[in-house]
Amino acid sequence: MKNSLNHNDATAITAAMEEQFWQAVQTRDASCDGLFYYAVRTTGVYCRPGCASRQPKRENVSFFALPEAARQAGFRACKRCKPDAVVIRDPQAELIQSVCRMIDQQIEEPPNFAALSEQIKLSQFHLQRLFKKLMGITPRQYAEARRTDSFKSRVKSGQSVTEAMYDAGYGSSSRLYEKAGAQLGMTPATYRKGGKGMKINYTIAECPLGLLMVAATDKGICAVTLGDKNESLAENLRAEFPQADIAQDKEYLKMQVNALVEQLAGREPHPALPLDVQGTAFQKRVWEELRRIPCGQTASYGEIARRIGQPTATRAVARACATNPAALVTPCHRVIRENGELGGYRWGIERKRQLIEKERETSEQ
Repeated sequence: MKNSLNHNDATAITAAMEEQFWQAVQTRDASCDGLFYYAVRTTGVYCRPGCASRQPKRENVSFFALPEAARQAGFRACKRCKPDAVVIRDPQAELIQSVCRMIDQQIEEPPNFAALSEQIKLSQFHLQRLFKKLMGITPRQYAEARRTDSFKSRVKSGQSVTEAMYDAGYGSSSRLYEKAGAQLGMTPATYRKGGKGMKINYTIAECPLGLLMVAATDKGICAVTLGDKNESLAENLRAEFPQADIAQDKEYLKMQVNALVEQLAGREPHPALPLDVQGTAFQKRVWEELRRIPCGQTASYGEIARRIGQPTATRAVARACATNPAALVTPCHRVIRENGELGGYRWGIERKRQLIEKERETSEQ
């Protein structure tokens, strides 16, 4: 199988390749170690194909060409199979991994991509193209994300915002607030305080898909999640904003909850509810496009990528859908794979299936 899994043509991971990858994961095929990596949404961990850990459900699995791509998507390395210790066996993936490491070594300084291209003997155009196909983002975006990660880790270790800013390579506070603020989802100072000063109200109600939690600031809805247990929903919200002033208030969010429950019951789509969600510029573009998909219709990840003018960013679109903080209001459930399969869903694939079926029934009435 290992020859058929080789992706030296530098194309993005296709649906056909994913099926081969999944077979390798199911059989724990160690001969595929170093050819790809798989990540599990429910655990937040990425592994090598031969990992002996408990096998996940298919709908919770994503595949990556590089461990750096999995980490960039928010996953951490499995402590059992130690995927970062595996030698990359695809020459082009190995080349891009070396570029990632070069960028990592000079986080404190703006990356010199001309020098990088010369060092790896590849034109800047081809470096950009290959990097984006295997990583899902550009080299510049990767460098910026790594700088933000450096700032976050320094702040968490106790450094002041100013010290962390300069040590992470931000030359000025304006650049820090422009770049890092968008990725943190709040100002750097607020991030250091764990969301301190933010006031969030939430309520949990029963709905046709289990439990629905709606949380909002004074500006608008900041989270809509689906689940099975009150405690888990509330704990996840507090984990996201550990120092925020969070309180349960059913009356404050009565109108929003009723609108969403009515939608789930198939009566009518929700009105345009105000949002207060943070994300990168790319995530926001994807989320805005998702809200343009009519009720009862679906679009593929590739189609969304084409609509926002980035036809090769299919995997990045999928990650933006997976990190959508506001279920239903931003209908990421309406995005499916090119072959018609449902793909993944942050709140469970069965909920996604039910949502699509209910909306189609409603639109046909």
